[in-house]
Amino acid sequence: MNNKIIQVIDLKKTFTSFKKKEGLKASFKDFFKREKISTDALKGVSFEIEKGEFVGFLGPNGAGKTTTLKMLTGILTPSSGEAKILGYTPWKRENAFKKKFSFIMGQKSQLWWDLPPLDSYELFRHIYEIPDEKYKKNLKFLTELLQIEDIIEVQTRKLSLGQRMKAELVGALIHSPEILFLDEPTIGLDVVAQHSIREFLKTYNKETNATIILTSHYMEDIKRLCERVLIIDHGSLIYDGTYQHLTKKFAQDKTVELTLNKKVDQIDLAKFGKILEMSEDSVTLSVPREKSTKLIAEMMEKLPIEDISVHERTMEDIVSEIFQNKHV
Repeated sequence: MNNKIIQVIDLKKTFTSFKKKEGLKASFKDFFKREKISTDALKGVSFEIEKGEFVGFLGPNGAGKTTTLKMLTGILTPSSGEAKILGYTPWKRENAFKKKFSFIMGQKSQLWWDLPPLDSYELFRHIYEIPDEKYKKNLKFLTELLQIEDIIEVQTRKLSLGQRMKAELVGALIHSPEILFLDEPTIGLDVVAQHSIREFLKTYNKETNATIILTSHYMEDIKRLCERVLIIDHGSLIYDGTYQHLTKKFAQDKTVELTLNKKVDQIDLAKFGKILEMSEDSVTLSVPREKSTKLIAEMMEKLPIEDISVHERTMEDIVSEIFQNKHV
């Protein structure tokens, strides 16, 4: 059985605009002959996603992430290429297809501002033609999982940003979509709210086997939720693989910070790794990951250590290096 419910083949998108020159005379000339500007937002992206996968979609601003999601949800039509979502061509916008997915953008709301979320959910119930029993069951399941039973009858505009995002998630999932597209869902949220949203998404994915594609600038979102990562830059897919492989390939060193109770010669410290920073009573070393355990044991034995801490490279550093070097 083919579990590949998202298939994208050589997807391309070119946006066309016109150059506007300064001055009245130039504007008059533009009226008869306008200079066209073409921008390649996507340059032939291909990938497949199986049912139940939780995929992180990374890239800097303007890389093509949101453009890709908008084409997969039918908002935009590609310049060329193919995409099949659950067997549907998304930009044909068939009603049956629209009931199969949800698309949440962190900076846009689908809830009515002056009405409580519950009223918006009732509207969604009619739009998606959800049977009463299923609607009540889904509403109970989602509000309990997100712990917002007590706020869904409060006006949306009176909710905090974190409460509003939870309410948005209920609205997006009330019809049990098979695919959920999330574009920066935790943007602007505090640490507690981010953690709560992550835990909900992890549980929802596990319990419903829904396929989820997540874009986020918060690397903690990707680290905690996604086993697979797609990285896009300047309209091209530059990485498609596991999160573990990504960190293993680019996090080949560990950082060891030492506080010393007496001065040690630089030559003696350099035996254990590359010196990144050094002062009279402290030093920061970069040591090979595969040798780190052995080297740290030797440091503890041979150096006058008062305190020691070991750090992994952050996901932010890894992704930044990929974008700068364009090599994976």
